[in-house]
Amino acid sequence: MKKKLSEMTNEELWELFPIFLVNHKDEWENNYKEEEKNLSIGLHSFLIRRIEHIGSTSIAKIWAKDIVDILLEIEKEESIENITEKIISLGYRKMSSTEKRVSFNKGYTESGFAEKVFHLHLRFAGDNDELYFRDYLKEYPQAAKEYEEMKLSLAKKYQNNRDAYTDAKTEFIKKITDLAKIKYINKYE
Repeated sequence: MKKKLSEMTNEELWELFPIFLVNHKDEWENNYKEEEKNLSIGLHSFLIRRIEHIGSTSIAKIWAKDIVDILLEIEKEESIENITEKIISLGYRKMSSTEKRVSFNKGYTESGFAEKVFHLHLRFAGDNDELYFRDYLKEYPQAAKEYEEMKLSLAKKYQNNRDAYTDAKTEFIKKITDLAKIKYINKYE
């Protein structure tokens, strides 16, 4: 009998959902647009600042995990608890949460990844460093290629340890984000 995802340890989840990167797929942008439309309709009664395609799937020509990342920014006066409940009702599973951030996924099954997989990052307005990082990599293809090379190396090393893979990218991401915030000052405030 298969365990439910909620019953699995991190190690079991990492085995079922390993880090694997694939060459860029044009369909990622279409998958994002379709999901953005679903979220806009489903969350129409909430105070949404923006919905954006983030992460490596939003950057043309670089390898990425076959998972579309979406940033959902809500206004500061919105209830993060109420919108979390609504997002779950739209088919998302809550992965983690703090007082100001909630992460969700959609497309993870007891048998592995579904055909379309999403990570949704719920944040209050202004908590959006990923937008700066994305824009910088889009404008500077050499930086995007450097990021891709690092990720390909780390994916081999940490195939079954998502936390270590993510942690190993942190310094590079911070460096690029800091550069981007200077270049695009207050672009997403």
